[in-house]
Amino acid sequence: MHKVAIVGRPNVGKSSLFNRLVGRREAVVADFPGVTRDAKEGTMLYQNHRITLIDTGGLWSGDEWEQAIREKAEWAMEGSQAVIFVLDPREGLSAADYEVAEWLRRLGKPVILIANKIDSVTHNSYLAELWGLGFGEPLPVSAEHARGLDDLMDRVLEYLPEDTEDIPDIAPIRISFIGRPNVGKSSLLNALTQSERVIVADQPGTTRDSVDVEWDYAGQRFVLVDTAGIRKRPDTAIEDFAMQRSQTAIERSDVIWLVVNADEIGDHELKLANLAYESGKPVIVVVNKWDLIPDEDLKLTEKELNQKLFHIQYAPRVFTSAVNEYGIHEMLAEAMKLYDKWKARVPTAELNRWLGVWLMKQRVPNFQGRNLRMYFMTQVETAPPTFAIFCNREDYVTRAYEGFLMNRIREDLDLAGIPVKLKWKQKGAFNKKGGDDDDDQADKKKKPTHHREPSKAESVKAAKAAASGEKPERKSRAERRDPAEKKVRPERPRSARSRANES
Repeated sequence: MHKVAIVGRPNVGKSSLFNRLVGRREAVVADFPGVTRDAKEGTMLYQNHRITLIDTGGLWSGDEWEQAIREKAEWAMEGSQAVIFVLDPREGLSAADYEVAEWLRRLGKPVILIANKIDSVTHNSYLAELWGLGFGEPLPVSAEHARGLDDLMDRVLEYLPEDTEDIPDIAPIRISFIGRPNVGKSSLLNALTQSERVIVADQPGTTRDSVDVEWDYAGQRFVLVDTAGIRKRPDTAIEDFAMQRSQTAIERSDVIWLVVNADEIGDHELKLANLAYESGKPVIVVVNKWDLIPDEDLKLTEKELNQKLFHIQYAPRVFTSAVNEYGIHEMLAEAMKLYDKWKARVPTAELNRWLGVWLMKQRVPNFQGRNLRMYFMTQVETAPPTFAIFCNREDYVTRAYEGFLMNRIREDLDLAGIPVKLKWKQKGAFNKKGGDDDDDQADKKKKPTHHREPSKAESVKAAKAAASGEKPERKSRAERRDPAEKKVRPERPRSARSRANES
């Protein structure tokens, strides 16, 4: 795969150009410098070339992140075939621009000089000063208005070899790290990939955007996503936007690693776990910094964790330490196991056998003497597993009975830790407009009983008898019978001998 890095000093529009080229808003963009810190990758297709663009942080920023950002930019250019050097000529060349230019000359990479924020032809006069950097003709580009992008990509293709690489057909497993700020998400990612891929610092809020890291392990492709720490209430607009990007990463992921501190767990972790679980993703609770707990307090700490995480007891737990790499392989093995279950499909015959077992274990709900009837069960979707049960009346299903079935599905079908969805489908006569269920139809088949209304004379006579205290005359059964109910007995057919005798 071809790689092209985008570099430059802070606030020249590198992230805006990156978003415009990949065709989506991948990187965080703001009007002030220092937003991007880690190297962020994005894939684009141009004239049958699959190119990986790498957006880097602002070089020679003069702040505490300057050295870390430069190291990540050097990593981005190690495997790059070309480098896009972005400048803002409207502000003139600064000392930082000359420093970046000298640094690029020492690295010896092919450099494409870009003059960003050139919105019209009248701004081309700003390009004259850029010739002095020694990288040839600068290209006028406007990332905001998509001006000059085709000329830029044609220049990039001059440095790329023929694209003969086969794209793997197997889709990678996408796993995201989520959690509070400063719980060790970036440290775990670096320990897992055995690299210094993302910036790690003791200061909370180091990661400001979601960073995708492609990684191969034992023949399986992964995309590990390091997200920004999610606070209860963001302090700045950048944190608010980073939190939205983290939620987007949850929706795009296959498995979620919820990273928590062993001694710092509250309601916020429960909300994050429910957010991931409701999106249909399996969640693994990664208890990080386990090496900081003294040996004599391990059992007590684990007991307290069980109490605090009781509401998300469905999620498996892995105890890790990014410092000594304890529990790293268990974390990955648990994610692969849940992913296989999340994508699995259960045969319909097996589901209906289990449905018969569940019907014998628990009595079905009933309404006014009419029972819920379940005809058959099938799996309609995967990732997450979604099951449909066809029944006579959907409104007869109670919340308690549905919870019973959900528990049986997770335990008997080996789907523990997997978000499961259950749908009810009405089947039969009641599902039709104005129809009834089977019990209602059985009631209608019963012969109705006719009651004859008493005549006016009978009513007056009964009232006088009640006033005088006399008992009313008791009629015989034949007299009380309604003439309309009397059956006319059909004439019995006569034999030939009886008809001959009569004649």
